[in-house]
Amino acid sequence: MSLTPQSGTFQAQSMPPAWAAETATPATPLRADKLSNYDLILQCQTGVRPDKAAFAELLRRYQSHIDKILYHLAPDWSDRSDLAQEVWIRVYRNIRRLQDPSKFRGWLSRIATNLFYDELRKRKRNNNPLSLDAPRTMEDGEMDWEIPSDDPGPAEALVTREFYDQLHDAIADLPEVFRTTIVLREIEGMAYEEIAEITGVSLGTVKSRIARARQRLQTQLQNYLDGR
Repeated sequence: MSLTPQSGTFQAQSMPPAWAAETATPATPLRADKLSNYDLILQCQTGVRPDKAAFAELLRRYQSHIDKILYHLAPDWSDRSDLAQEVWIRVYRNIRRLQDPSKFRGWLSRIATNLFYDELRKRKRNNNPLSLDAPRTMEDGEMDWEIPSDDPGPAEALVTREFYDQLHDAIADLPEVFRTTIVLREIEGMAYEEIAEITGVSLGTVKSRIARARQRLQTQLQNYLDGR
């Protein structure tokens, strides 16, 4: 403190502590790749447009999710990469409308599925419907289904690969309404209510389609297993 004369007397005058005069050092923001998914989405919702670094990281984390959905919904479409790009354009334009960042994955799945339906309707109008009889295209070496990680031998690995190839082909051969519901339920893990909202049908119809799709898959896979 210091003493200052006032009316013939001295009055104590307090001085601010030394640390108060120091300029506070601003906290260094975390890099986008260090943020949780929740915080990353919040970062994308800040400002007029999504933060570039945050959005690029979001795309990196969820690109395989989009690729898997489109791969199973449209197995014989050669332009799935174009559809995936359009999905991210819609995400970029609308991510600020997402009220609960914790529901991003389901929201993203709905965008991809709705885009698939939009494109399917366009192709039907152009007399170019999805062909369920067309040869199935498989990318060399790519495996979309989870394989056990206990290092099977070459023979076991071949059998496993053949089984998952058969499973993928069986899903691809389902009628589109069955394929969509089974992919959303069994691969994306969505609730029946979410699937009903996406596909625009009743809850009972969703359950019926899933049951019938499972039955068809079971029959086809059993035929494959019996014939080995």
